[in-house]
Amino acid sequence: MNSKTVTTVLIVEDQSLIRDAIAMLLSLEDNLTIVGKCSNGQEAIDYLNDNTAPHIILSDIEMPLVSGLDLATHVKNKNLGAKVVLMTTFSKPGYIKRALSAGVKGFILKESDSDYLIDAIYKVSAGEKVISTELAIMALDDNNPLSKKEMSALKLASEGLKTQDIAQSLFLSEGTIRNYLSEAISKLDATNRVDAARIAKQKGWL
Repeated sequence: MNSKTVTTVLIVEDQSLIRDAIAMLLSLEDNLTIVGKCSNGQEAIDYLNDNTAPHIILSDIEMPLVSGLDLATHVKNKNLGAKVVLMTTFSKPGYIKRALSAGVKGFILKESDSDYLIDAIYKVSAGEKVISTELAIMALDDNNPLSKKEMSALKLASEGLKTQDIAQSLFLSEGTIRNYLSEAISKLDATNRVDAARIAKQKGWL
């Protein structure tokens, strides 16, 4: 890395010990500057509303309020220019495809060593994509049978919404929603909508 090139990094992680440890690790690099630390995706969005977007947003996936995937989607939709690198301890194949659709440039396991993390940040900053080999292999084996509409209905159902509320939220009829949920239950060989949502979440599809 050119000594004159400094990459700015925003760290988003809900566990304070991990967040601080990553910040300390990256701050040891002459070419990396930590511009902020946030405990969830909503804090990151608030930061981005008030500050210039960093080169890299290094974010956990599963966090309260706003997830790393939703944060990545926000960055993409707002054309903020920051490159998102997601970290996870959850080996859920559905996450990888959702992350790539959200414009994520890096996807690594938290179990990776520190050199891998630093190298990944430099590579993403230089315009490359980085996905841990284990996660890439899992993504190839992933086969989500659910349609986007079925996933939307199932996600709202998992949040406790009734059929009528889901229908209003998606601007569809109650009958259509019941059909989507029934199809999702059948495709996932689930016993009911709650079980179907549980299975889909385990796979990383919701």
